Amino acid sequence: MPLGQRPGEKSESRYCGVETSFSDDVPNVLRHNLTNAFDFVLMPLTDPVYRPSEMKESQNGPGVPPFAGSDLVLSPAQWNSHVVGKISSWIDLDSDDEVVRRDSETTLGQELAWAAHLSLQACLLPTPKGLSCANYARCVNQILQGFHNMQLWLRVPIGFESEESEDNPEKNDTFLRQDAVYRKQSGDPWEWWNTFRLLCEHHSQLSIALDILSSLPSPNSVGRWTGEPVRAAIVHTNAFLTNAHGYPCLSKRHQKLLTSFFNYSVQIVISGEGLLHTTAQSSEKPLERNDCVVGEDGQIRKHPLKPYLDYIGYLYQRIEPLSEQERFELGYRDFLQAPLQPLMDNLEAQTYETFEKDTMKYVQYQKAVHAALLDRVPEEEASTTTTVLMVVGAGRGPLVRCSLQAARETGRKLRVYAVEKNPNAVVTLNSLIRLEGWQDIVTVVSGDMRQWAAPEKADILVSELLGSFGDNELSPECLDGAQRFLKDDGISIPSSYTSFIQPITASKLHNDVKSHKDIAHFETAYVVKLHSVARLAPSQPVFTFTHPNFSPKRDNRRYKKLLFELPEDTGSVLVHGFAGYFDSTLYKDIHLGIEPSTATPDMFSWFAIFFPLRKPIYISAGSVLEVQFWRCTGATKVWYEWSVTAPSVSPIHNCGGRSYWVGL
Repeated sequence: MPLGQRPGEKSESRYCGVETSFSDDVPNVLRHNLTNAFDFVLMPLTDPVYRPSEMKESQNGPGVPPFAGSDLVLSPAQWNSHVVGKISSWIDLDSDDEVVRRDSETTLGQELAWAAHLSLQACLLPTPKGLSCANYARCVNQILQGFHNMQLWLRVPIGFESEESEDNPEKNDTFLRQDAVYRKQSGDPWEWWNTFRLLCEHHSQLSIALDILSSLPSPNSVGRWTGEPVRAAIVHTNAFLTNAHGYPCLSKRHQKLLTSFFNYSVQIVISGEGLLHTTAQSSEKPLERNDCVVGEDGQIRKHPLKPYLDYIGYLYQRIEPLSEQERFELGYRDFLQAPLQPLMDNLEAQTYETFEKDTMKYVQYQKAVHAALLDRVPEEEASTTTTVLMVVGAGRGPLVRCSLQAARETGRKLRVYAVEKNPNAVVTLNSLIRLEGWQDIVTVVSGDMRQWAAPEKADILVSELLGSFGDNELSPECLDGAQRFLKDDGISIPSSYTSFIQPITASKLHNDVKSHKDIAHFETAYVVKLHSVARLAPSQPVFTFTHPNFSPKRDNRRYKKLLFELPEDTGSVLVHGFAGYFDSTLYKDIHLGIEPSTATPDMFSWFAIFFPLRKPIYISAGSVLEVQFWRCTGATKVWYEWSVTAPSVSPIHNCGGRSYWVGL
């Protein structure tokens, strides 16, 4: 049964599996583990003693491998829902021994063919022998070309901290030997994975099962895996500590790791030997029926891994429920969307509806107008002075509403012009004015702010033209055109905004872009709710715009070179692209933005923007990443170009705006 259920959350991390050894009696193995509340078993598909070269030839060819019964021992639904296949761990497709290598190739093909025949959802591949895995990857890649649904999980350890870890001083000799074997397989386990997936051309059906050992690497090193396609975490019982009552528990670092996995739909698998209570009398509490099995001698036996499962369930149920904002964003996580073209296209009602639900955004705008009105009109002039406020890009009226509310709060008199180019939104805007009785205060103007001839100049100019990257919805061009009807000492809200970029590992996003099989999609910037990504370095500012800008030589073209230093303890990484954000100053100290370190809380109007790289860039530990970014303008469009120039050189993406641009 699932570990728990959080409102609005249906990720696969609710399900916990158990790693089992080979058995001829698959139905009994499955019944035993499902009865004890595990959701699936991770089990070998063939007898571990099987070697193709040792099988006798028959009239029909080589002998049949010793599969665990036929496909009829379980129903198709049971195979599909409750069994993950485990490829024989002895295989070594890069062995110097030709017999071993050929046996390994044959067995891999046979077992994966059998798994596909059973319609298993996934199969676990053995850990590669370090970086020497070319033939192993070649064989897997060949097989992947014929797969349609089944995922292959490559088993790799999450990494190592040191020879002497303080996480768990109670490791037994068996676990120490296993740990030592991993260490001898030269280098960083992430490098093993990276080599393997590069050889397999970033295949979307190749993912990762991480072995969670008693020692963990640095938080920066662990963080790399967030952007990789991790599907399972195999937690060894030796990674657990024992509490004062004799029950298993985990160190705080391990708890934090598993909690993060739950948020990324990673399934937990428990592996190893566990606590064994041979009789009901040896347990401190009465055993429930589902906790137990009856042995051949009639004794009641508790499942040795049930206490570990209970602890994993406890961790899962401790997770904070999803907030309203998180539930809203669930369907958008890692989903690529084309950015809006606000000048070329008229927004639909659903888009306005989504924006208008973002209460926090309008709270900040109302604060800004409130402060500007107080500064603009002294208290002694409040009853005699009328402030002219123009909302440019008024949409369906949310900024008009919060501006009038700010006027009521401050006791200032206001005359409002609401300028909107979308004729459909103007219909709703006019209806709002009549409904609220604002006819004497608000004048609706249907037209483009850049061409409108205003009857008077404004004291305050208010707009919400910002995009995910700040200037990517052409706020600079629009406000430059509108500021001609702003007084020389007038106030622009926002007064400035800055874009930011950050290198990220984003395997899923890269594969989604790659699926289009063309360069154009790799040269397009996407709006996306980033989730399964690893942020590799703090974001840095790129382009800044200030309003009003009365310079006689206004130029909205920009160029910036940035250097990102990755923390040395992160290890090597693969950069799939760049996350883009913005931060804006609405007025004085009132700001609005999505840059992670200063993001406005509880605001969901903007997701980040993603600039992909046609070919991911490998960055070795402690290296510097050099990035070039351009904002280019033409007579009818604005576009971005970007390139990596160190440690290796990428092509300049979107040269001349050939693939992605915003129309003027």
